[in-house]
Amino acid sequence: MSDVAIELFSSLSATPLPAELWPFGNDALIPLDRWLEFVIVDIIVQYCRPFFQVLSDSIRIVLNGIQWFFVDAVHPLTLLMGLLTIAWQIAGRNTAIFSVVAMAVVGAIGAWDDAMVTLSLILTAVILCAVVGIPLGIWTASNKHAERAARPVLDAMQTLPAFVYLVPVVMLFGTGEVPGTIVTFVFAVPPLIRLTNIGIRGVPSDVVEASRAFGATPRQTLWQVQVPLAMPTILAGINQSLMLALSMVVIASLIAVGGLGQMVNRGIGRLDIGLAGVGGISIVILAIVLDRITQALGNAGADALPWKERGPLGALRKLFTGRRSPAATS
Repeated sequence: MSDVAIELFSSLSATPLPAELWPFGNDALIPLDRWLEFVIVDIIVQYCRPFFQVLSDSIRIVLNGIQWFFVDAVHPLTLLMGLLTIAWQIAGRNTAIFSVVAMAVVGAIGAWDDAMVTLSLILTAVILCAVVGIPLGIWTASNKHAERAARPVLDAMQTLPAFVYLVPVVMLFGTGEVPGTIVTFVFAVPPLIRLTNIGIRGVPSDVVEASRAFGATPRQTLWQVQVPLAMPTILAGINQSLMLALSMVVIASLIAVGGLGQMVNRGIGRLDIGLAGVGGISIVILAIVLDRITQALGNAGADALPWKERGPLGALRKLFTGRRSPAATS
């Protein structure tokens, strides 16, 4: 490679460049690989092992609980009824019917258990994204120095190929579903931080000033004015994190994560197009169902009511309280 570069430089230059003066050879001038190995293996892995063990155990408890609920505790028909109710409440009747039919198709093609394992991993990763990403987004929105420091880190996290995350995660946490959840979280959290930041900064300044003029403290202004007004943007960030988490399913299967990604991985390894196709189609169906439901969270329905005031829950509220909706009384 260096010989080609010397010849190219010499052809463009009036005086040929001696080989010994060419600075870039096969040996790196900056041993970045050895520095990274020293930092990760000799420092972080050796001295921070108890912290990573506690973090791994905490995530395993949440993941095993969600997976037990979806795979072992509840019958698939009961889960479909629950999906019908939740989707009807949040996204309307048509989306609810579509969601139930779509997930029934996943079960009919023999991918129900794998889909539930994948759903457990995704929900755990998205919960981690919400716990970490929303506070970080609020913090960067209220602190210019934090926003400037976080911007290049988020750029790097969104630019790095997803495969790059596998190496340090495997070195720190090993293989299995917990490392798969962690690598999915790292890949999916940047959009939530950015959109939370944008949502908080997008609140009109006159609204913020008015709340302060009426005596609200900074904490009250944040939680009672800025966060509610920014909620549609924050929910859009959660939707983006959910979709990125789904896109990470197949890559995470390379570190022994089960579910639909492992089905696709096995199909590729055996050149079994049927097995890979079933896994891929099931991932697409799961993504469409989750996308339709989460997109509707931040939108008012056709009757201009928030999701809490419509659907089965709205009917129960009116039944027990006797209160009529604003749309009905107008």
